[in-house]
Amino acid sequence: MADAAKSVHEYFKGNIVYINVMKNMSVDCDCCAVAEDPCMDDIGILISTDPIAIDQACIDLVYANDKGRDHLIERIESRHGIHTIEAASALGYGSREYELIEIDD
Repeated sequence: MADAAKSVHEYFKGNIVYINVMKNMSVDCDCCAVAEDPCMDDIGILISTDPIAIDQACIDLVYANDKGRDHLIERIESRHGIHTIEAASALGYGSREYELIEIDD
């Protein structure tokens, strides 16, 4: 997955932005036909030009959330969900370091 993402990132280099919507988060993939109900409150929308930083920020925000996170964290950890971020970082097309800038609506 990290290799495929690198190909897309390199192809669009400088002309791509990544948007992660942290809303209605469930332990199941969005593509699951019968996904479990959301287990966490909505966290927000993240935008970045760095695909690794944005995914790391999302993971960190899940861990920092108090309500409903335990079931999601168990699913992430039982499937070593951080592996793709680690592999992408090792490929060097982004960084796990980030700065969150909050924008109020």
